[in-house]
Amino acid sequence: MKFIVSSSSLYKELQILSGVINSTNTIPILDNFLFEIDNNKLTISSSDLESSMTSEIDIESTSNDKIAISAKLLTDILKTFSEQPLTFIKTDNNTIEISASNGKYSLAYLEGGEFPKQVEILDAHETVLNSAYLGNAINSTIFASGTDDLRPVMSGVFFQFNSDSLKFVATDAHKLVKFETSEYTANNVSEFIMPKKPLQILKGILQADDSNLTIQHNDSNAKFTFGKSSITCRLIDGKFPNYEAVIPKDNPNVLTIDRQLFLNSVRRVSIFSNKTTNQIRLKIAGSLLNISAEDFDFSNKADENLECQYSGDDMQIGFNSKFLIEMLNNLDSETITLSMSHPNRAGIIRPVDDKKGSKESITMLVMPVMLNE
Repeated sequence: MKFIVSSSSLYKELQILSGVINSTNTIPILDNFLFEIDNNKLTISSSDLESSMTSEIDIESTSNDKIAISAKLLTDILKTFSEQPLTFIKTDNNTIEISASNGKYSLAYLEGGEFPKQVEILDAHETVLNSAYLGNAINSTIFASGTDDLRPVMSGVFFQFNSDSLKFVATDAHKLVKFETSEYTANNVSEFIMPKKPLQILKGILQADDSNLTIQHNDSNAKFTFGKSSITCRLIDGKFPNYEAVIPKDNPNVLTIDRQLFLNSVRRVSIFSNKTTNQIRLKIAGSLLNISAEDFDFSNKADENLECQYSGDDMQIGFNSKFLIEMLNNLDSETITLSMSHPNRAGIIRPVDDKKGSKESITMLVMPVMLNE
């Protein structure tokens, strides 16, 4: 086996593929990349058994073979090279020899047949949408997903597809985000829960990609195909909570404010909040918003006043500042609304979209905290 490949092209792909590999694996073969050579095409795969990713690169070769090469050793050596052609040759003593412009390097390999095969998606539903659009949907929701192992259905993002819209929802029971678009639709009504790890990988790749992507899924697995790459993963088993039931429908008290101004103020004031509760208080009267926090244990206190637009009854409500900051950080609208009904009911944050006829909407729900009187 022999092939020649661009060092930078190979390193770029391996950096992405390495995101699938766990730092500790019970099966040694999973510490490796699988290289499958088919004449001038090289297919590289990585896997952690739950998720797997493949990518294709053009090479110069007349070989047909497959081997597994140490992921860490290969990425460590490749990142030190400037752009140049590298020649890989399989030797008789179970090593791969890499020839560069100024040296030769040998590393052991394993037989490719030991590497786990990628799952085939049988009886799949298929949906096509823009890659950057999906990247934006993932980025807008994934931060709200939970980390509780006892509630695995909340540890991923819920995909809900039908002929009218595509919805993406994440929640950890304290906050919830729903991203909905009618620009793309599905032929079949379907829903599934995607785990966080493959979504993190997709998020990093897709937001800069303007091509189309294909999603195929059945009851147990999903596959995302984009360009010359694909990610296949096992879905989270279980029923996602009825999220529509927890979003309050009647919220007559509506605060409209500059997002960045509000975010900066919450950040400053939260420095003085109790480090266990991160509680801040919003007091709204007329066109004045007062944001305050107090840590009684250390006698720390802060409050700020901001001009705002407000319609509704004067009210005070408490929130966990970490959740507010996360949500405001993940919106790019200049202006947002915070809609409320009562101090013990969830607040609803939405961007004020200046684009007329927009086919997407984002709804963010944040649960209040009990105020210390």
